[in-house]
Amino acid sequence: MPLKLSVVTAEREISSRDDVQRLIVPTTEGQITVLPGHAALMASLDIGEMIVVADGRQEPMVVHGGFIQVLRDEVTVLADAAEHVDEIDEARAEAARDRAQARVEGQVTLQEALDIARARQSLIRAQVRIRVRRKHRGTGVPSSEP
Repeated sequence: MPLKLSVVTAEREISSRDDVQRLIVPTTEGQITVLPGHAALMASLDIGEMIVVADGRQEPMVVHGGFIQVLRDEVTVLADAAEHVDEIDEARAEAARDRAQARVEGQVTLQEALDIARARQSLIRAQVRIRVRRKHRGTGVPSSEP
């Protein structure tokens, strides 16, 4: 029996399907693979690539934190932010990476520590988005958009 998957953010539903054979997810404890019959699980998501495998095809996404719940072959991903690989604007992600990198390298005072932490998170998000987009560029990965 396949997994039923729901991927949502506060703003929108990213994906909802009931034919998932395997789900590969970045958690704060490391990458995990969820298969049908998986034990009940609650875990914190890390920033990284999430891969949905259904009908023998991979559907890559980027998740930016949140939580995953697995219960009786139903998987709910509550992400702080998430996007399909084909939604990533690589040039925009590169510009965000460059801005964040400049802020991280340029800040030295204690008062700017919070800004540095935010810039580091922004840098990580941009780097993951670029890596996932480049990895799947031209692979014929189907869009979830009509």
